[in-house]
Amino acid sequence: MADGTISSVLKKSGKEIQAAWTRELASALPSGKGRISAIELDQQTTEFLKLLTDVSEHAKGSDIATGDFKSLREFLEGVSRSRALQGFTSDETATFIFSFKRPLFEQLRIAAGKDADTLANQTWQATALLDSLGLHTVKSFQKTREEVINRQQREMLELSTPVVKLWDGILALPMIGTLDSARTQVVMESLLQKVVDTGAQIAILDITGVPTVDTLVAQHLLKTVTALRLMGAECIISGVRPQIAQTIVHLGVDLQGVTTKANLADALALALKRTGQTLKN
Repeated sequence: MADGTISSVLKKSGKEIQAAWTRELASALPSGKGRISAIELDQQTTEFLKLLTDVSEHAKGSDIATGDFKSLREFLEGVSRSRALQGFTSDETATFIFSFKRPLFEQLRIAAGKDADTLANQTWQATALLDSLGLHTVKSFQKTREEVINRQQREMLELSTPVVKLWDGILALPMIGTLDSARTQVVMESLLQKVVDTGAQIAILDITGVPTVDTLVAQHLLKTVTALRLMGAECIISGVRPQIAQTIVHLGVDLQGVTTKANLADALALALKRTGQTLKN
């Protein structure tokens, strides 16, 4: 790519390309959303042109995975991340690269004049390069979105599994909805940390709001009970309805040694008795 037409065009007609590119971006992105300022967009287009010009002049090839393209890759990763956090879609993010094609191709056509072979060759090189950069931009955007979604899911799990202090030395964790591996991990971490923070002796796992209990759910409960015991706390499982009790027996799940109660009130009464506390009217 060194000393090629693309490099020459970028150095000679960079301002014209940037102006046309900015217009392309303005028309392609939805108006009125206010998610990115004109100043920020100008800074990004200027930086991209500078990096692309440098790499097109010095890179030994067009493989963007090489070290020559490191700065350009990192720049696009930053642009993708900022757009993902600003609420842009993947299409709108990819437009940052793909809208650059028309202004560049126009300047390549002017530079090539009547030399059709040169125009075809440089257009193909530019297409391959920009497509690779566009794909990298979309991948970076998707990675950021996945990170955001995973964080939000974890925050929702934490909100849906609140650890409540019922009494001195007694904690309760009411669980509602399906209990899977991810949620069990959050339950264990939240409950164990609360045991450490409060020095609680007993923790009540209330499964009244858990619709069904299968072998996997039962195993998750046993893991939580075991972890609590290792921390020196006792566990009581409440909310064991007749249907759930029958299911557990039918599945052959061994809950021997695990204290269970039909409802939270009975579990609290037992916890108070075991901690030597009483309720006074």
